[in-house]
Amino acid sequence: MSASEHARRERRELAELMLATGPAAPTLCEGWTTADLAAHLVVRESRPDAAAGILLSPFAGWTDRVTRATATQSYPELVRKVRTGPPTLSVFSVPGMDGLGNLIEYFVHHEDVRRAQGDWQPRALPADLADELWGRLRQLARLMYRRVPVGVTLVRTDGAGGEIVARKGAPMVTLRGTAQELVLRSYGRRAVQLEVDGDPSAVAAFESATIAI
Repeated sequence: MSASEHARRERRELAELMLATGPAAPTLCEGWTTADLAAHLVVRESRPDAAAGILLSPFAGWTDRVTRATATQSYPELVRKVRTGPPTLSVFSVPGMDGLGNLIEYFVHHEDVRRAQGDWQPRALPADLADELWGRLRQLARLMYRRVPVGVTLVRTDGAGGEIVARKGAPMVTLRGTAQELVLRSYGRRAVQLEVDGDPSAVAAFESATIAI
């Protein structure tokens, strides 16, 4: 499957899970219910005037107001919009943007809902999806780990394996796990299954650091 096809599948499965869990279910996004997450996704794809605040803090207030207003829509309608995707004039409707701009977004948020429900286990991902996630992480890792005060190496234990030096430096902390677990931890999620090796003080510094785009 192409990256865009995987992104669309993650979107569909997330929408189905949102309906199954209901609007008040928790997510791994601190302070967000499934209704809040659905509103975020709708705003991101349909309100370019507000979506800037997702990444740029000076616009965060406006984004928050628009998202809270969007969240007042009925939950089934919000989930319907998530499922059907961006409106025609959205940048996310451009061919190929699902794969480029939505694969990580919908994979991570799908897991945000799955793993917040309690007795979760990692999914058995198709090999090509795991490889795609690993490739995206390789592209972004240095940017994501730039604020971490220790060296960080990511070691993949599934598929073809491999490693990424996300941040050079000493002492070095090494994270070992599957592509999906390394991606989720790199996006700040703690509900992951990883081995974290290094000097205890370095590991503590890593665990308290900010990892973000």
